[in-house]
Amino acid sequence: MSAERDFIQQLRGIARHPAARGLLDDAAVIAPPPGAEIVLTHDMLVEGIHYLPGDPAEDVAWKLVAVNLSDLAAKGATPTGLLLGYALAEDPHWNRRFVAGLAEAVAAFDVPLLGGDTVRMPAGAPRALGLTAIGSVAAGAAPSRSGARPGDILWVTGTIGDAGAGLRIAAGALAGPPGLLAAYRRPVPRIAAGCRIAPLAHAMADVSDGLLIDAARMAAASACHVAIDLDAVPLSADLRAFAGEDRAARLAAATAGDDYELLFAAPQGARAALLSLCQPLGLTVSAIGRFAIGEGLSITDCGGPLPPPERLGYEHGAPDHP
Repeated sequence: MSAERDFIQQLRGIARHPAARGLLDDAAVIAPPPGAEIVLTHDMLVEGIHYLPGDPAEDVAWKLVAVNLSDLAAKGATPTGLLLGYALAEDPHWNRRFVAGLAEAVAAFDVPLLGGDTVRMPAGAPRALGLTAIGSVAAGAAPSRSGARPGDILWVTGTIGDAGAGLRIAAGALAGPPGLLAAYRRPVPRIAAGCRIAPLAHAMADVSDGLLIDAARMAAASACHVAIDLDAVPLSADLRAFAGEDRAARLAAATAGDDYELLFAAPQGARAALLSLCQPLGLTVSAIGRFAIGEGLSITDCGGPLPPPERLGYEHGAPDHP
């Protein structure tokens, strides 16, 4: 049996949804719920860029699913299916472990695998993995990145910077708490929170490339200025113990990326409603800034205004990034 046929056979154990047609067809067929819109997103993970070559295959599969579902969460969408683009590894054991991690992720997030494609890469090429996530949301209910208004408060769920510290731990730079490593390798998309927050949010996105750069993108898309209180950026107890909580530590956390928390603009009067919606999920939400008339991003902390760092977050092709 060829490597491709063997891999697809393994995937059939996951792709049980009727729309997947047993992975015997070239396409899946699904119908949107009545009165809903379809939300589509596609993200890729490339070895050496988005994950370390030594990261466990199971965790790479989990992360591939999670980062795509995070984009759906930022639209308040409920996941309805996944399409996988997979570059076969030369090591069959890596392929099997990837499938095991994929099975774990789709079960954890209750989303079916519906199909996709497999390809063979040249010998020695880095692995490149893609996933399309499909979701549904009530018609007209998905917040965009461009809806923030002057006077809106900038909010973020959870804590920021854990994954960036986890990457340093995974790379062997430092030892640290296992929770930080898990934040890097196994992020959890805020799907339930996104569905609850979306009706109150004027704009929403996930924190993938870094809190500061994603906030700046929201402000630019909304033709607003955003002012961020660096001291209000929430840090976990693990991160504070690992890296501290001074200005340098907070800037590192706010530019690291890979957090997959929700970043959103909502009216000041929405505070009580947001807290009541998120508390039952065991999730904190923190007000970290404000939108105003103007453009750009400014940062303050207890020491007063500070210039934005030269690098706000991750950008492909930037001088200091591959």
